[in-house]
Amino acid sequence: MTTDWQSLREQVDGTVRLPGEPGFAENSFAFNKRYAGIQPAGVLSVATTADVARGIAWAREQGLPVVARGGGHSYAGQAATTGLVLDLHGLNSVTVDAERELVTVGGGARSGELYAELQRHDLAVPLGNSEEVGIGGLTLGGGVAAVSRAFGLTCDSLVETEVVLADGSVVTANEVEHPDLFWACKGGGGGNFGVNTSFTFQARPTVASSTVLLIWPMDDAEAVLPVMQRIMRDAPDRFAARIGASRAGDDDGVVSVIGQHLGPAAELRQILAAALATGTPTTVEIEDRTYWEAKDYLRHETSGDPFAVRTRTVGEPLTEAGVDTLLTALRKWPGSGNPDGAGIALFTWGGAINRVPVTETAFPHRDVLFLISMDASWSTEDAEEVREANLDWLTQLHTAMGEHARDASYLNFADPDLSDAQAAYLGPNLERLREIKRRYDPDRVFTFPQSV
Repeated sequence: MTTDWQSLREQVDGTVRLPGEPGFAENSFAFNKRYAGIQPAGVLSVATTADVARGIAWAREQGLPVVARGGGHSYAGQAATTGLVLDLHGLNSVTVDAERELVTVGGGARSGELYAELQRHDLAVPLGNSEEVGIGGLTLGGGVAAVSRAFGLTCDSLVETEVVLADGSVVTANEVEHPDLFWACKGGGGGNFGVNTSFTFQARPTVASSTVLLIWPMDDAEAVLPVMQRIMRDAPDRFAARIGASRAGDDDGVVSVIGQHLGPAAELRQILAAALATGTPTTVEIEDRTYWEAKDYLRHETSGDPFAVRTRTVGEPLTEAGVDTLLTALRKWPGSGNPDGAGIALFTWGGAINRVPVTETAFPHRDVLFLISMDASWSTEDAEEVREANLDWLTQLHTAMGEHARDASYLNFADPDLSDAQAAYLGPNLERLREIKRRYDPDRVFTFPQSV
């Protein structure tokens, strides 16, 4: 069957691009180059919500799979397809109602575009630490920010969303209209129930902040990790940190702590006193910053070369055996040509995240202290055996940590190699999400390997 691209061009206000045409690659690629070999049949860069509906209907008529692409940052390459990509980046408007502290953003906006407008009004919404990540994927998978222990998840600030359904209809979902769909959009995952073309968030005033960056040599890891875990278990909700250990190239690696405190640096230094007295830190940066300076300080960048991430969760600090399992594995990392290397990280959750009942939103991880993230990376220039060695190493580490942590995993760190992924991502909310999927997408138009 010949695909009728001309008919799509005639129906939409946006731009249709085919392989080899200008703009095709940059509007369809997956950020994670692990999926660089997946090429879509075509890309529709939409101009309006109506274009999204027309694109879905056309793809169904043509028998093509269809996926939406916001920032393209899915760890599992879920915006990559051999069918039609709906490139949403044209839907990037941001409107702020300063009096009610509400912000409405187009479904294709990146976090940086939303941050810029929020800063003009000095309002905060808990967002991630990469300005290129799409607001849609971030929100629909939950969205954990450096301020989430105080402000909650990104999806906890959501008050309304516009969704184009599989049948082409456009609905508004909130607590009153389509409340089941609204519930599912608060942590149930992007790409499952429709294409979200706008989001409205309840913002709040910013808070003067301080930040921390601490670095130790790897030899201090066994001493630092238990101390930092205890500190974070007892820390006020105003402080959140990422506790990490990493290696790259042939180096021995480092241990690090980076975080944000919604309070003064003097107070933060007191919170971290036990860690500062542990080992021999080579970097100690604890400084007062504005909320926006803290956001910039915490910005995260990677090479974008191929990588893989696996996660587990714990409700209490890891035992000595759990810490030993992580560090022993890290010291045996097989190496690669990617400057990002490999690492383990404990992201501190809890606080406001855990004060929401587990079934109140689709996001199920409401009893977690640390998200344990384990990652490996390699270069596009590395031999195949390097890629395989890194993936084998990561799988073995993830399996070994099963003795010390839960099977629960974070949907926004999507893992294509995770068995029983739906249960790990969605836990006790999975069955309700399946019912909502049957209600809004009975023909499974929106489907991918880990979809509901």
